[in-house]
Amino acid sequence: MAGTNPRAVRIAGLIKRVVAQALERELHDPRLDNVTITDVRVTNDMQLARIFWTQLGTEGKAEGQRKRANQALNKAKGHLRSLVGRKAGLRLTPVLEFKYDEVPGEATEIEDILSVALKRDRELAKARENAQYAGEADPYRHDDEERDDQTDDSRDVLDVLDESGDHVGAETADHREVDPDRLDAIANHVDESADEVR
Repeated sequence: MAGTNPRAVRIAGLIKRVVAQALERELHDPRLDNVTITDVRVTNDMQLARIFWTQLGTEGKAEGQRKRANQALNKAKGHLRSLVGRKAGLRLTPVLEFKYDEVPGEATEIEDILSVALKRDRELAKARENAQYAGEADPYRHDDEERDDQTDDSRDVLDVLDESGDHVGAETADHREVDPDRLDAIANHVDESADEVR
């Protein structure tokens, strides 16, 4: 387990400084160009120091450059461990293990995805400003409209033809009095028509 022992954390910070300075000033290997030490974690028993590194590679050649940098770091492991031992004054110097740090690359990838998503959001917002409804802006029926529709329905029901073909529904819809004899005549006419159909 790394990083819980305060002494291990202190030693990790020291190793990070020593290795970074050695990469910059002592190791003149072109394969280590643009290599950066991002983090160091030392186990609580001080046996192992895991050194995380990354490299700013050339586009299209990054994979090959990373492999060559890894080879150069593993070749310089012994020399770097001696430097750490001298600077730290430790009785037992931790074994150095180099591991490529995927986090910065993943962070860049996430930033790219977020910037694309932000661009799409802006385009959608711009399109939304000029958008119009395909149908009515408010296609839902409201209470006041329902009352008007119910009145129309009641007029339709009362639109009944009398014997002469005249409409009597308008009179009823206007709440005028209707002659009961006339209604009886209409009812008889409807009954006679029904009997003929039978």
